[in-house]
Amino acid sequence: MRLIDWNAAAAADRERALLRPTQTRSAEVSARVSEILADVRERGGEAVDDWSNRLDGAPARRLAITDARAAEAAARVAPEDRAALKLAAGAIRHFHEADRPADGPEIETLPGVFSRRVWRPLDRVGLYVPGGTALLFSTLLMLAVPAEVAGVAERVVVTPPRRDGSVDPMIILAAREAGLEAIWLVGGAQAVGALAYGAGLPRVDKIFGPGNAWVAEAKRQVSSEPGGPAIDLPAGPSELLVIADEGADPDLVAADLLGQAEHDVDAQVLLVTPSPALARLAAEAVERRLQGLPRADIARRSLDAAAIILCRDPAEAVAIANAYGPEHLSLQVRDPDALIANVRHAGTVFAGDAAAETFGDYLAGPSHVLPTDGAARAFSGVTTAAFMKSFAVQRVSRDGLPHLAEAAGRLARLEGLEAHAQAADLRMERLRP
Repeated sequence: MRLIDWNAAAAADRERALLRPTQTRSAEVSARVSEILADVRERGGEAVDDWSNRLDGAPARRLAITDARAAEAAARVAPEDRAALKLAAGAIRHFHEADRPADGPEIETLPGVFSRRVWRPLDRVGLYVPGGTALLFSTLLMLAVPAEVAGVAERVVVTPPRRDGSVDPMIILAAREAGLEAIWLVGGAQAVGALAYGAGLPRVDKIFGPGNAWVAEAKRQVSSEPGGPAIDLPAGPSELLVIADEGADPDLVAADLLGQAEHDVDAQVLLVTPSPALARLAAEAVERRLQGLPRADIARRSLDAAAIILCRDPAEAVAIANAYGPEHLSLQVRDPDALIANVRHAGTVFAGDAAAETFGDYLAGPSHVLPTDGAARAFSGVTTAAFMKSFAVQRVSRDGLPHLAEAAGRLARLEGLEAHAQAADLRMERLRP
């Protein structure tokens, strides 16, 4: 991990320190994704199967989550693991039920003029659950459960199959916990295209879920097409920024940094601290704890782009975090609440040394599908509201007409919209009390 003295560094060096290590979008990826999507758009499900055979070794297929299949999967999983999965599903559901937006009150903005906001679930959503180098059944829960709580009528889950074309039993059990009737074994850009165009799979209104550069680019492209589906947020390689003071436990800091680094070679981890002693001890702990990790090679490649930033004080550490806009922000300091007041840009915050980022990945409650690559400056993580939309209901009593019709007509004519003005005038003529 590089060591950077923030206050001794030039502006250009500071900027470089906060650069993401890999540009997830490249001309090559963009062009290949365009090719795949064009083929899926033209040939439909046949193209999806062709690309799936070529890239994943198996065609796309629907897997029903039947009682028998769930029982078979349960028999292959330890009881303790099943209990942990059930605990996670329950915590996620509990949080999102409490966080579900409710219809607002009717507000009288002028005498006799009333407005309120109401919420409705989306009709059909696509949920992308990554495969690749790690089994992410947790992402299935983090997407499918909030969608269920929101009241989405149809949830179409896609996930890449294993190399032999099968699916891990934990995916089946997670689907069962989320109340899903089926999942689709298909991944990559072709899965995104299938969801966007209804190519062999149901066509969806919005696509959710993280993925590799190919998936992220496919989501970007289909969402920009006329009539294309909406997408949740930019979700690429994972990130963690830890702010730690001199009282932090260097082993806990190191454990969190490594937990994020082992995700992917493109994952980025940063430690920001005002304590040179903590910086040194945490770096030593990272190297010590790295030895023997099953995914040590992946973590080490991620750590090649990692940095430890020495700053003046915790306030400056928060300013650095806001400039970076991390997906995950860990506050391992004496008084995390004092810092939270000034945090503006983060996908999620872990307050205090007991709040491991790992807990948020699995069962603290909020969805772990979060904005990356600086998108936390403008995007929130996935919530129940992300699977819903709202609209305002406006009601005007006849007694309310005199309070807005004349002003509305004047404003419309100032904009040169005579028909607008006449619609207001006519109501005064025909409907006023």
